[in-house]
Amino acid sequence: MEIDESLLVILGISAGVLILSGWVDQIIKGYKTKSLKDVSKYLMLFISGGSILWLIYGIVVSDIFIIGTNTAAIVLMMIVLFMKRRYERTSKINQ
Repeated sequence: MEIDESLLVILGISAGVLILSGWVDQIIKGYKTKSLKDVSKYLMLFISGGSILWLIYGIVVSDIFIIGTNTAAIVLMMIVLFMKRRYERTSKINQ
């Protein structure tokens, strides 16, 4: 089965948008509540590791969608991790 090139582009962009939307929502929610205590450090660690491996794979096979999505995912996860550490530290100081 052969897939049209424009359909592949739509598929790649849609996959990236869906994957990254969860992180954007988490960042917005965390910013509003000033709390990310419900976000597991292990979840972030495993997903970060997977994203780094996918990024390497994307670079090796020269796939712009894999490279772009995983680069953005790593940046968003770093933002969530920074916010999580900052809010946890602030919460401990205020107790």
